[in-house]
Amino acid sequence: MQRDPKLPGTIVTPFLEWRAHRIHDPVEKLKFLRHATAPKPVPKDAPRPVWNFFRRSWRFQAGGLVLVALLIPSRTLITARGSSRARPAATVTEAAPPVIPGATPNVWQVEKTGSYEVYSNGLRVENEYATANEPRTYYVFERNGNSTQPLPDARFVPAGIVYHTTESHLAPFEPQHTRQLKRIGRSLLDYVRQNRSYNFVIDRFGRVFRVVQESDAAYHAGKSVWADSNFFYVNLNHSFLGIAFEAQTSAGDQNPVASPAQIHAARVLTEMLRARYSISPANCVTHAQVSVNPANMRIGYHTDWAGNFPFAELGLTDNYAQPLPSLYAFGFGYDPSFVTSTGTRLWKGLELAESQLQQAAAAAHRQPDEYRKILRKRYREMLRVVDNKGAEEDHS
Repeated sequence: MQRDPKLPGTIVTPFLEWRAHRIHDPVEKLKFLRHATAPKPVPKDAPRPVWNFFRRSWRFQAGGLVLVALLIPSRTLITARGSSRARPAATVTEAAPPVIPGATPNVWQVEKTGSYEVYSNGLRVENEYATANEPRTYYVFERNGNSTQPLPDARFVPAGIVYHTTESHLAPFEPQHTRQLKRIGRSLLDYVRQNRSYNFVIDRFGRVFRVVQESDAAYHAGKSVWADSNFFYVNLNHSFLGIAFEAQTSAGDQNPVASPAQIHAARVLTEMLRARYSISPANCVTHAQVSVNPANMRIGYHTDWAGNFPFAELGLTDNYAQPLPSLYAFGFGYDPSFVTSTGTRLWKGLELAESQLQQAAAAAHRQPDEYRKILRKRYREMLRVVDNKGAEEDHS
């Protein structure tokens, strides 16, 4: 049953609705509905309603049964979708399970040719520009303790991802500039391949290109520092993969510079890499978060993705809120211009790192400036060890 919106309070049966639908004149249709649904006077000697039911025409009763018989099978076929029984309505409109930020994805390769790869989450990786470089080899430092010597065993599997913007020349992203966009993108890929700058590049159209294969290091992070719950990583070229968006840095709190197609591509690429190499979401960070300058002991030597990186859209936790290891573990500082360029999201990580350093200095019964000098000395020793290890690997 349903109520006619033109006749408030009036219930229209399926039969009346069917009959009214055949009347094309709206005035006549309204008259019919008013007449058919108007309350009828009940005589004093009228039989009780239950008897009135059985006194109705047998033709009407039979017609109603036929209508019900026609409606029920149709409804069952639609909802059951091949089942002999109809599914409950609640299960038909069942919502997809929510995406849990940081959850380990389940992605596998479904096709591979000489020029591309396809994965179960829809990712397609183009191998036209894939090249080799020096093999990935690195050492980590234990986070707990004060040793400046790394653990003895070398590692060969990437521990994290650093996200970059190429800071290259860009054309307006409009249809009339398609030819120019393609030409600039090809030039960028040629340059990146020649310099082994990144492991992957996501172009303006959202296409994913493998450049330096994952088994090898790319020269994307330079002097850099990061830490997870177990280890410190110093100079991330070998320990972290590099993914670059063909884009330019956006300052402050402006909208992300990456297009929706690029963000989608970065999400499925990140899912594949995290699944393949068991990468923790805590180790998926931006170049601005890890970049340092040992010459002046300040962070932010590179500022790409200093703010506005779409962590949530990539299925990651917001790592801007993590305290920066370069500050609390190695005593780096920063200048006001870097703070201005980051926007509010990275400020939290800076503030947490400063607070952590203050607490550690108090626990060591030292003034913050004195304690910072101790941390910086420790960093320089670790950096020296890493550089020596790299030299040894080059000559082996």
